[in-house]
Order: sequence, then C-alpha cells, then structure tokens
Amino acid sequence: MKNHSHDRSSAKRLLVIIPDRITDILVKGEYQPRYYNPGGLFDEVHILSTTADNPDLNALQRTVGDAKLHVWHHPDDLSLIGTRPGIFRRLRLRRWARGGVDLARRIKPDLIRCHGADWNVYLASRIKGELGVPYVMSLHINPDVNPVRRYLKDNLTRAEAWHNSFYDSLEHEGLTNADLVMPVYKPILPYLVRHGVERVRVCYNVLNSNFLSEKTDYSLNSPPRIVSVGRLLDAKDPSNIIRAVHSLPGVELLIVGDGPKRPELERLTSSLGVADRVRFAPAIENDELCRMLPGFDLFAVHSEYWELNKSVLEALLTGLPIVINRRQGEPVPELADADFVKLVDNTEQSYRDAIAGLLSDDRAREKLGRRAYAHAQDNWAPAKTEAVYSEIYRGMLDRARPH
Repeated sequence: MKNHSHDRSSAKRLLVIIPDRITDILVKGEYQPRYYNPGGLFDEVHILSTTADNPDLNALQRTVGDAKLHVWHHPDDLSLIGTRPGIFRRLRLRRWARGGVDLARRIKPDLIRCHGADWNVYLASRIKGELGVPYVMSLHINPDVNPVRRYLKDNLTRAEAWHNSFYDSLEHEGLTNADLVMPVYKPILPYLVRHGVERVRVCYNVLNSNFLSEKTDYSLNSPPRIVSVGRLLDAKDPSNIIRAVHSLPGVELLIVGDGPKRPELERLTSSLGVADRVRFAPAIENDELCRMLPGFDLFAVHSEYWELNKSVLEALLTGLPIVINRRQGEPVPELADADFVKLVDNTEQSYRDAIAGLLSDDRAREKLGRRAYAHAQDNWAPAKTEAVYSEIYRGMLDRARPH
C-alpha cells in the first residue's frame, strides 16, 4: 500500500462518498445541520456521489457547517452487475474505480466517510488501497432483513443470483477494509457478524438539534391530537391505527409520510367516515415536523422493520408518549421490554385500548412521556451522538498523523 502525506498545517479535508441522490434528500428536508461535518471538525468537505445528481449547493451548505463545500460525481456502472462473478468482474470494477481514485488523489483527503454500503464503499476501499487514506462507514439498514439492492426470496434465477452476489461482494470488500463500521442501531449487527467484520461501534443518528424541544405541557388538546410518521408501505401500514381512531370519537390523527399504500389508506378513511379526522401530509420538512411534535398528545406508529427509526427517535427526544407495535419476529433490542414506550399488538383493539387508556389518564400519559424524554436524552441526545462522531474522526486523524 502506498502512503500519502501532506502538510498537516493545511486545511483538514473530509471526503464523503455516498450512493444517494442528494437532491432527493434535500427535497424531503431531512438533512440536519453539520450532518456531513460533525462538530465542524473539517475545514473542507468534499461530497462525492456515485450518481449523476446535481444538487443545490446553497441548500447543501448547512450539512457541512462553516466548512468549504465541494460536490463531485463518479456515477456507478450498472452494466457491471450482469458480469460473471470472478476475475473479469473484479478487473472491470477496478477500472470503474480509477476515476474516483484519481479524484481523491487531487483532493488529498485526511479521512473518508461513507454513508451506507454500496458502490461508495467499494470506491473507498480502492482509494485506501491506492492512497492509504483511512475510511469509516455508517450503516443505516440491515440489508439481510430490509434489502434495497438485493432480492430476498428463494429460487433465484441465475441473473438474480449474479445480482445478489455482485452487491454482496461489493459490500464485503468495503466492510472488511474499513477502519471502522458504524451501524446506527443494534439490529444491523448480525449482518456485520455474517461478513466477519470486527471493527464495529454502534453510533446512533444525529438528529435535529435546532428544532427538537422538550414537551412540557401534557394537558390534553381539545380535540386530542395523534401523529404518525413513516413511509406508507406494507411493513409500516397504519391501517389499524386509523381503525382505532375511528372507534374513538373526536380524536384526530395526522399521518406524515408517503408511499404506495397512501391511496388505499385514503379510501379506508373515507369508507370509515373519518376523513374529517384523519389527515394525510405526504411531506413536511424535518425542521417544521420537529417543531410541531411537542404539540401533539401521542405518537402512534406501526413498523415491522427491524430498526430504531429516525421518526421514533425524534418523538422520544421530545418526550412525546409513544404507542408502537411489537414487531413480528425478533424485537428491536433498543425497544425490547422498554418502559418508555407503550408496546401493543398490531390490531385495532390493541391500539384502541392503548390510545384510549393514555388519552383518558393525564398522569399516565405524562409519566410515559417523561420516561421517554429522560431515556432518549441519556442515549440519543443530538449533542451526545454528534460528539461520538467527532471523537471518532479526531481519533482517526490522530492515528493518521505522522509522528
């Protein structure tokens, strides 16, 4: 491996390699301040996307704080997925990576950070191999349970098997060569065990420090107000929450999120005669949503995903009482037997009983919310989670500094 060195008195440079279309994330309004530069540690942040996206740099600046922002592109080559596993595929992948390696050679980053395991981590691995730049990577899903790129079924065709093996090998190279892998919640850990990854630290997402505030008034709204946040998919279907609200006269429900189930859910509200009490908001900017959360009485959600998702963390961090289902299969470790959420079965009756009980008992509702707030502040407060990433980055920089 070749080692590179440059003047450590010069600006600290971070290269962030992502597989996402930045514009799509900007449109959703989900970026947090300093998301790509925790603690404002770096003077320059270079964001490299493996798509051909062309984002608004002014809108993106908040993600790097006061650092100088640069955006680059090195689009993936999906034609490689169908190549036969073996030496030919590896040679073509290395050829694809050359442009990204050459770009990193010009940037001279002190550290590379990857978000997710995709083409981006393969490229980071090649940059480390050629230039000696260390890299850390965060994982935001368990691909073995909630796949994005791979087929999760039996009896794969040869093309599907090649597709899966392509992404598995891409991920494996990135994971095993990383200096540290940072899953954002514990259910990702079994995936890392399967890949034999040992340099691991669970690092929770840094959430909205500017607009998340504590719920201090637990007196019941008139009418009572419930919020549910999440993608409208089969695995996050809020139908039983809607049915529960139907049987609770006067209670209002705001469903924030969009997805393929929205038309079906809107038809359900109409058929139940609750379209005046159940409102859909396909998109609310994260700043505004976080500002709104303490004004609700309850947060109710259904998810079969094996994850601790961002919207649940945001509600916990405000002290909003939460009603959430026990998922089918292994429970989410962070929520297993938790006394700071109300766990229910995914049935109309179970949601109804929990919601009715909390809405009718001011003391129980406040106690649940305050337990949620205390636990969340101890474990997931934005200042604490951001400090974890800053500490990791500083440690990596110190180890890379020549003595």
